[in-house]
Amino acid sequence: MKLDKLIGERFKERPSECVIDSHALMLRGGYMKYVGNGIFSSYTPLKKITKKIEQIIREEMDKIDGQEVMFPVVLPASLWQESGRYESVGNELVRFFDRNKNPHVLGMTHEEAAVQLVREYGQTYAKYPFMIYQIQTKFRDEPRPRGGLIRVREFTMKDAYSFHTSKEDLDQYFERCYKAYERIFSRVGIPETIAVTADSGMMGGKLSYEFIILTPVGEDSIAICESCDYNANMEAAESIVENIRDNISEILTLESTPNIKTIEDLCEFLNIKPEKTCKAVMYQRNSDDSYVLVFIRGDLDVNETKLANYLKCDVHPALIEEESETGLHAGYTGPYNLDNANGKITVLFDKSLENTNNLATGANKSEYHYTGLDISRDLKNINIEYYDFAKIITGGICPKCKKPLIKISKGIEVGHIFQLGTKYTEVMGMQYLDSDGQPHYPIMGCYGIGIGRLAASVCEAHHDDYGPVWPMPIAPWQVHLCAVRSDDEQVKNTADKLYSELMSNGIEVIYDDRNVSAGVMFSDADLLGVPLRVIISPRNIKENCCEIISRDKSFSVKEPIESGRDKIIEIVREMLNNFN
Repeated sequence: MKLDKLIGERFKERPSECVIDSHALMLRGGYMKYVGNGIFSSYTPLKKITKKIEQIIREEMDKIDGQEVMFPVVLPASLWQESGRYESVGNELVRFFDRNKNPHVLGMTHEEAAVQLVREYGQTYAKYPFMIYQIQTKFRDEPRPRGGLIRVREFTMKDAYSFHTSKEDLDQYFERCYKAYERIFSRVGIPETIAVTADSGMMGGKLSYEFIILTPVGEDSIAICESCDYNANMEAAESIVENIRDNISEILTLESTPNIKTIEDLCEFLNIKPEKTCKAVMYQRNSDDSYVLVFIRGDLDVNETKLANYLKCDVHPALIEEESETGLHAGYTGPYNLDNANGKITVLFDKSLENTNNLATGANKSEYHYTGLDISRDLKNINIEYYDFAKIITGGICPKCKKPLIKISKGIEVGHIFQLGTKYTEVMGMQYLDSDGQPHYPIMGCYGIGIGRLAASVCEAHHDDYGPVWPMPIAPWQVHLCAVRSDDEQVKNTADKLYSELMSNGIEVIYDDRNVSAGVMFSDADLLGVPLRVIISPRNIKENCCEIISRDKSFSVKEPIESGRDKIIEIVREMLNNFN
């Protein structure tokens, strides 16, 4: 198409609200327009990109025997009540009533709809295994949308659900899907994506992998071992630290610590390191506001996802007032002589405290701490079980190779696959009969990719100061034809002819024949990020050539006008083949 007919404007200034580059470039380049908080409309360039991403995904899902279906955006609440998620999911799920006062939800994920679609079909073992997938609009009332398409409220997603009669069969299919995801990310231009062990979140299940593209602007924290191939999301990474026990245990001593409430202040006051402290972190269950107290080594933080998984419910930080019904003292809570408010508080211990001594901790008395706490000696009357509730830290011990070489990097999640097990088939009554006529619940797998987020992530990974550098397979157009000085008759005629010939040969071309300066023309071309630029100018006409330049500046050639069409077609095909 011709650029002067393209809806949307391109502009130089970076929008002040944009924190990350992909968001700024996609607004500046006329890819999308803000509609509401976390809601955007797509202009033609972005629609072309996402359509190509969707096609690549369809091809790879079809290769692993997926069948495309479509679920509704609006679902009756009864489906989510069957699974129990209507009550358990928080405000991210949009609930509403229709005109007949019947409760409904906006689909933010479609496990319930998938089971409802096939539970009658899958009543015999002979139907298994099978996989269904959709590419559909979803709505999640995300509390903190950010980064343009990186975190939104309305989004398009590919989600797939597989059904199996054995764990072994699911494992085999899971590996096929894992490899399909690797092919997808390679084909869209981000083969550098890594898979990390992850938490399954509200969907449930055990084995779970996120596909992450590492970038400093990512909002996911990834634990990576510098010695082996261990990668894990911070939410799922096991925290292993060395518990250092002194040879001699000191006497437990009550110390006056006026106005000392934080670990930092306590360490400065007592001249000790945070590793020699035991801190108390208080939460409340979202379900009933009951209290949960976690004791953990002072230099570590509680991983709330691990805690919620252990408790099997979501939690929020508790606010403990000076005069609280809990009997706890804000800033001075410790495990020794703890008044547990008649057992109303769930008290938990992190593994970082196991086999430790000579710790400073709260004395459960305002403005006092204990020093010399030896957990095995001073808490011997308490049956303590230690669990992993801590966030993994830089320099932590790798769970795989056991070396203290963990580093924390940032990344963006572009895909997620996990094994659901029978979580949904059981509660929704989906069963099949085996060859002996015995009933069983099918085992499920789930596989998701956010389309818009993937497009933005490719832009984040491949851009320069002037605009995106789109990989050829998903670029909005394959060739950007620039007629510099289109008021020159030879330039215009040559460019028109080349445009027509390329289009006739199936090449996707955006043609700029506007009567604007070369600077404006090339600036717009940079923002559109088309991988191959062809320039027809008076100087090139004089040399009887066209100039062919890659957007990533990896090559620039001058080709005789007579063979320009064939050369351009050859380069486009070579660039496409690089991603197959």
